[in-house]
Amino acid sequence: MREPTVNSKLQTANFNPKTPNGNCPMPLPLTTPEQAVSAIQSGNRVFIHSVAQTPHVLIRAMVAQADRLTDVEICHIHTEGPLPYLEPQYQTAFRPNSFFIGANMRRQLAQGIGDYVPIFLSEIPLLFSRNILPVDVALIQVSPPDAHGYCSLGPSVDVSLAAIRAAKYVIAQINPRVPRTHGDGLIPVSMLHAAVEVDEPIYEVKPGAIDATDRKIGQYVASLVEDGATLQLGIGGIPNATLAELIHHKGLGIHTEMFTDGIIDLVERGVITGEHKTVLPYRIVSSFVMGSQRVYDFIDDNPAVAMKQASYTNDTAIIRRNPKVTAINSAIEIDLTGQVCADTIGTMQYSGVGGQMDFVRGASLSEGGKPIIALPSVTSKGLSKIVPFLKEGAGVTTTRAHVHYIVTEYGIANLYGQNLRQRARALINIAHPDHREALEREAHARFGPLG
Repeated sequence: MREPTVNSKLQTANFNPKTPNGNCPMPLPLTTPEQAVSAIQSGNRVFIHSVAQTPHVLIRAMVAQADRLTDVEICHIHTEGPLPYLEPQYQTAFRPNSFFIGANMRRQLAQGIGDYVPIFLSEIPLLFSRNILPVDVALIQVSPPDAHGYCSLGPSVDVSLAAIRAAKYVIAQINPRVPRTHGDGLIPVSMLHAAVEVDEPIYEVKPGAIDATDRKIGQYVASLVEDGATLQLGIGGIPNATLAELIHHKGLGIHTEMFTDGIIDLVERGVITGEHKTVLPYRIVSSFVMGSQRVYDFIDDNPAVAMKQASYTNDTAIIRRNPKVTAINSAIEIDLTGQVCADTIGTMQYSGVGGQMDFVRGASLSEGGKPIIALPSVTSKGLSKIVPFLKEGAGVTTTRAHVHYIVTEYGIANLYGQNLRQRARALINIAHPDHREALEREAHARFGPLG
């Protein structure tokens, strides 16, 4: 790969952050977006900052220079917003190689534009630090520097910090809308080779309505959560429904890959205190945050929230040290033996391996821990999500040897320690009634009478 060019024309300027402590003591390498991305060369590998921190001004500037570029590899985990480098006319210039597939790139990946790397979220930083995937340029978004010359990665530390540290050249959007967060995500101005000032809202995901199915699943999941538990959960109707059912619990903690608006009410009610946690007690631990402006305001300069690298939050050895770790994840389909597919629909890559297995294993090893897979019994088209066999080409995200609790709106199945016949019976019992007879026939053909 070609080395990025260090541009001698970059301007430096003193930046006046909105802090009570005066000016940043270090000059910022301020320039235009066009000049900043001119450092990207053909054959480079470019990392793009994650989730709400996706730096769209820099992405647009890079794509505008597609005519001079060939074979630029673009890598990232989940991103939000439009990704113009995925358009067919840019295939010669850009080659996406993603560690997670979001809604903004599923269609293109299915059309053969780009590639996907199956890997645990916790291990992605190793690709950078071990030089397996060397990073030439990192495009990031950060807060203005404070009086000590440090910018914040805000709501997305995840794998981004490792990529920034490994990158030969770092280009930053400096955005006053980025919340300053505590934890690992502070980087000195000296790490930035080029910086562009922008002032635009970071990406928001407003909480959706909780439907009757989600609410019922949330009630079952909440019934498994004990006082003093440490929670891991994600985004969507089921996590939000679960959180809504926890208002009478006590002493809960958060150690998670990500969180959203749903935890704020429980913090304000005194339900989430973190007092029983072993790892960073009294603090909410996460690697990224995605939600509405409310959650970004909540994490801004909040010492109760520790934004850590994914190699830390998703480290099984660290997760298991907390008490009663209750990991709540979802699935696309589950077969009658307990194999969980959460990232593909047949051969179509839908999302990514992510951190499900990190937390399923961590919870199972935690004292009193409970790994939970929660999902509706049927798809939006009425097809059963509990199936005799996973679809041809489907990936196994969580193996049948790791799975414990499966929850649908029809109840709870605990598969831990159960044989194949017992598992099939337990899963059929929580399948949608319209599909139980067909599942019974398939199970009988495979395992004999279920009893």
